[in-house]
Amino acid sequence: MNEVSVIGPDDGETIALGAIRMRILEDGSTTEHRLGMGEITIAPHTDGPPQHRHAQHDEGFYVVSGSVRFTVGERDYDAAAGTLVMIPPGAPHTFANPGDQPAVLLNTFTPDLYVQYFRDLRDMIAGGQPLTPEATIAVMSRYATVPAIDHA
Repeated sequence: MNEVSVIGPDDGETIALGAIRMRILEDGSTTEHRLGMGEITIAPHTDGPPQHRHAQHDEGFYVVSGSVRFTVGERDYDAAAGTLVMIPPGAPHTFANPGDQPAVLLNTFTPDLYVQYFRDLRDMIAGGQPLTPEATIAVMSRYATVPAIDHA
C-alpha cells in the first residue's frame, strides 16, 4: 500500500519570503511529482513576483480568504474568496494583495516542478541576497519560467 500524506494546520514546510509566506503542503513526494501544493499567505498591500510565464507546468490558485488581484497580460482580475484561477503554460501572470486584509491562496503546480523554486528563494535570502525582482527572475529561470516582458 502506498503511503498517505496528512498535513495538519500546523504542519508543512513554511518559507518566509518577505511579506509573502509559502507553506508547502505537498512537494511531489507523495504524488510521484504529478502535483505540488502550497498555501500562500500575502500580507496587505503586497505585490507578488514579476509577471512571468511557465513553460512546463500549470499553476492553480484558489482564494481561501481575502481578495487577490491577478494580472494576466494587461488584464486585472480581482478575485474574492471562493475564486479559482487556473494558469496554463505560457500565460503571463502575477498576483498581488492591494487590500487591507491578509489573503490566503491554495496554490497547485502540475507537475510539481515549481515547489523547489520557493526553497531556492529561501536559501538565497538565507545566504544574504535580497529578494529583488532581478534575483527572483534568476531563480525562476531554473524552472522553465521566464519574465513576461511583452504582454502580447
